[in-house]
Amino acid sequence: MEKEQSKFEKIAEELSTEYKNVSTGKMMSSSGIRYRNKFFAFYYNKEMVFRLGKDAEPKKLGIKKFKFLNPFKTKAPLKNWFQVSYSENKHWEKLAIYALNVLSNELKKSK
Repeated sequence: MEKEQSKFEKIAEELSTEYKNVSTGKMMSSSGIRYRNKFFAFYYNKEMVFRLGKDAEPKKLGIKKFKFLNPFKTKAPLKNWFQVSYSENKHWEKLAIYALNVLSNELKKSK
């Protein structure tokens, strides 16, 4: 297993053990982390992708190298999904928890 994927798997295992209703699964044929069956992070092209929300400011979270997820050839990038380079892997766990909290808060508001 490559170091990038190993780091992702470690984070996924820790979150699914530590947080209720967090589990792993497949998203876009990639390993992902979900809360109540909704994905908030996944592993893609040796990077980790986080659903931080459209109002997120990655630079305020300490992230310098990121891009918006753009898995489609004919559609615009997804502005609430941030693809973060392995060079920023020291932030991956913090970002995963942040993304989990964003999703959890959204689900609470929608009830």
